[in-house]
Amino acid sequence: MAGQVNLAVGCLVWIEDPEVAWIDGEVVAVNGQDIRVLCSSGTTVEAKSSNAYPKDPEFPSCGVDDMTKLAYLHEPGLLQNLKCRYDVNEIYTYTGGILIAVNPFRRLPHLYDNGIMQQYKGADLGELSPHPFAIANSAYRQMINEGISQSILVSGESGAGKTESTKMLMRYLAHVGGRDGGKAATGERSVEQQVLESNPVLEAFGNAKTVRNNNSSRFGKFVEIQFDRSWRISGAAIRTYLLERSRVCQVSDPERNYHCFYMLCASTEEVEKYKLGNPRTFHYLNQSNCYELDGLDESKEYTSTREAMDVVGISTAEQDAIFRVVAAVLHLGNVEFTKGKDADSSEPKDDKARFHLKMAAELFMCDEKALEDSMCTRVIVTRDETITKCLDTVSATLSRDALAKIVYSRLFDWIVDKINNSIGQDRDSKHLIGVLDIYGFESFKTNSFEQFCINLTNEKLQQHFNQHVFKMEQDEYTKEEINWSYIEFIDNQDVLDLIEKVQKSFFPFVTNLNFSADFVDLFILYS
Repeated sequence: MAGQVNLAVGCLVWIEDPEVAWIDGEVVAVNGQDIRVLCSSGTTVEAKSSNAYPKDPEFPSCGVDDMTKLAYLHEPGLLQNLKCRYDVNEIYTYTGGILIAVNPFRRLPHLYDNGIMQQYKGADLGELSPHPFAIANSAYRQMINEGISQSILVSGESGAGKTESTKMLMRYLAHVGGRDGGKAATGERSVEQQVLESNPVLEAFGNAKTVRNNNSSRFGKFVEIQFDRSWRISGAAIRTYLLERSRVCQVSDPERNYHCFYMLCASTEEVEKYKLGNPRTFHYLNQSNCYELDGLDESKEYTSTREAMDVVGISTAEQDAIFRVVAAVLHLGNVEFTKGKDADSSEPKDDKARFHLKMAAELFMCDEKALEDSMCTRVIVTRDETITKCLDTVSATLSRDALAKIVYSRLFDWIVDKINNSIGQDRDSKHLIGVLDIYGFESFKTNSFEQFCINLTNEKLQQHFNQHVFKMEQDEYTKEEINWSYIEFIDNQDVLDLIEKVQKSFFPFVTNLNFSADFVDLFILYS
């Protein structure tokens, strides 16, 4: 039952509460559509019967492991079940074939060891306790039994634990689809090892601390794990979407920039080589007062990242080049400008700015004057001539930041391409399992255009969820003339249609536009 029922004196109900969302109580008086409820907190409140939901008096104290077993399927009932399970350290709950995970904000290693993985191998969904391993196992078994490729969507708010859940899913698929060390025995890294070790590499360059999450993915990721005819992993491909480029130059307190910047500053062996130092000395890092994360040793993380790079096939020379670019971006951010000799012109502010300009040029392996001109001037090419226009200090600073963002974005894309080329794809593979780890829904006091695109992507995924869980299922019930009660849900299709019409009005020449990447680039380009 999803809706309300007729209420009488003595009924147990849930009513809305401004502080705790929902509060339970007993109906003590009924007057038409108005009811009086004695809440469990001891207070008595007046409410409308249409705003009250029945409470199951036989609800078990520890909850149920599958929401479909609840007597009443409504918001307060679902939240009560999740809370009861969370209180006894049961962070996973099914809703049919969907797994709900509640972030415990602490490590629970006993839930994810190899022994647990072995238990779920071959088990039917629902046979054992709810777990990401069960979802991965279900996808793997369906792929084998039905001969159809599968995909797993990991969705939720920022900080909900999507990235960690994705790691568990990939670990399990590597466990059941691995080759038992066949390649590792010859000294080579197996495909599954490379897929797993790609995670810390991508996290180092694409994750950052946010208000809600110390390791927030600032990009979307779709991992295709390919299988051969023996149902063993034979290849993989990683696609990334919409790296948050603005974070390179703008960081709000108490957030941080990308992890790799702090790792590099903490590495004693690289600090002298790249003329680095305390993160507080760099403009791209000191806009926030947060420089360290509790319990995290950045120097060890740097070493671990280099080791992971070895596994995924990035050579030592290439690793040095990657971190050289990272250091160059930091130096670039410290190049300040002052008014030049000519009107509306600019030049490096002082010796300190020229030092950072020189270091950036050396690390980029380019001419120092050419790098300065790229920030202080703009070249306009017409049919008949080439015009060089000087930029004032504000425009030069914007040009500097734009250069830093595009360089870092290209570096990230190069790392992803390198990982893909190293792992290799199986062109003969007919089946795959895709795992989508998308950036979480975000809502701040002030939201940038990137937040708009992130949230729009999440709304599109929510519509996909609505389509498959509500619309298609209920259409099937209607077709088969099953006696059932219609489940009300918020349908966001009208909002999506409106936004996509706006997009088509701005860019009528673009078809099948990918909002999570192309739209942002086009918007910035035409702005």
